[in-house]
Amino acid sequence: MEKKDKMALDAKGLKLMLAGLIVMVAGYILMMGGGSDDPQVFNEAMFDFRRLVAAPVVIVAGIVVEVIAIVGACKKKQ
Repeated sequence: MEKKDKMALDAKGLKLMLAGLIVMVAGYILMMGGGSDDPQVFNEAMFDFRRLVAAPVVIVAGIVVEVIAIVGACKKKQ
């Protein structure tokens, strides 16, 4: 049997995976907040552009970066 000492991803792929993870975490941080301390008071801040549009777009962009990192590593091996 052959011994495979190589990792599945090279250094560039690992950097892309880390970048995608950081982008996704940034998206989740953008989604935080908007709550109210008093449950009887309605807070409109939870329906602003940052939480409804920007944060999901940033999270999807992070997922796309992750997919590119994985697919790019698979294409190199073939």
